[in-house]
Amino acid sequence: MKEKELRQITITDIVKTADLNRGTFYKHYQIQEDLLHELVDDVISDLTKSYRDPYANKEIFSLHDLTPASIKIFEHVARFADFYQTIIYHEHVLPGFQNKLCDILKKLPMNDLAQLQKEDRGDNSIEKDLQISYQAYALFGMIMEWVKGGFKYSTDYMADQLIKMLSNRPISMQYLTPKVMEASETTS
Repeated sequence: MKEKELRQITITDIVKTADLNRGTFYKHYQIQEDLLHELVDDVISDLTKSYRDPYANKEIFSLHDLTPASIKIFEHVARFADFYQTIIYHEHVLPGFQNKLCDILKKLPMNDLAQLQKEDRGDNSIEKDLQISYQAYALFGMIMEWVKGGFKYSTDYMADQLIKMLSNRPISMQYLTPKVMEASETTS
């Protein structure tokens, strides 16, 4: 699919690449799209398992409990590197699939995790669905940048960066504006 569009890929192309005979293909699939759907199902199943791994078998989960070793989503992306490269660099291959992945990343915490109400929770006026959407697209953005960067960071490094981002408080930071930066450049 990196070389040609799905509708241009023949069963002969698939069996030659896989070094199989046509009978083996037809034993498992009727058309090329059946193979693609199985691959997508495998990716989504593994993504779901990887996302849930940090809180699997726990009754109560806190983001403070996260360690780079407990985050498995980047290992998932590395396992399916060819798939992610294809859907990120060739969006036409599976149109809308990037949005589908973000929807999955939103539904998992919505369906799996119920937040405990605590007095020290902070601002509870944040709409849960907006916060989850923000987090899902941020996570997918990290994945996209990692893939586009040729996986130049290790899975552990990516997990460590995610933890640091989750614990960062950008709202309390101060930033220089272009006006100040331009003024300092002219005085240099």
